[in-house]
Amino acid sequence: MLDHPATPWPGLPALDDAERIRRTTDFRDHLRVRRTCRYFSDTPVPRAIIAAAIEAAGTAPSGANHQPWHFAVIESPALKAQIRAAAEEEERAFYAGKASQEWLDALGPLGTDADKAYLEVAPWLIVVFGQRRGGLNPGDNRQNYYVNESVGIATGFLLAALHAANIATLTHTPNPMRFLNTVCGRPDNEKPMMIVVAGHAAPDATVPLHALSKKPLEQISSWL
Repeated sequence: MLDHPATPWPGLPALDDAERIRRTTDFRDHLRVRRTCRYFSDTPVPRAIIAAAIEAAGTAPSGANHQPWHFAVIESPALKAQIRAAAEEEERAFYAGKASQEWLDALGPLGTDADKAYLEVAPWLIVVFGQRRGGLNPGDNRQNYYVNESVGIATGFLLAALHAANIATLTHTPNPMRFLNTVCGRPDNEKPMMIVVAGHAAPDATVPLHALSKKPLEQISSWL
């Protein structure tokens, strides 16, 4: 006997195993061509695409169903320039000695540096915040649980939804990121987790060969 209000499981369409396998492998193959893009065009992307992708992210599971995330969506050129300036300041410090040599060596094959022009060029920046306190209803001020895990899952949903629309993305994590609270007008009890850059790839965009290397199934799984 349930001791809480409930509704019946939303019956999913009946499928045979062959169809389930087909759908899963089709989705896998769709995601296999997703790549991080570092060269964007300024071609506009309809706001409706970004909104739908964020709504998809909002369906992610979360601790106690508190949904401890907020997505600050930026298209203002002035704010994007402000974010780029602050992010590049942190990046210059990173490459000038803040990062260990091992970390720099790991980044070497990707060709990254302190120049983050895409933060201004791409039509949309989505700053993902984790909320330490909140709750399901507006005005709630309750403890949130598994914030990092919940926001991570939601961001994965966001990236998959944008990829479904053939929108190129990049996840950027300047460190520290507290300047994003000020730029986005978010309270101190929210933690900026990352910037998702979204737009169309530039016509001459390239992908480092190193990024094409993905671990095979036998290396990322064990079957007990």
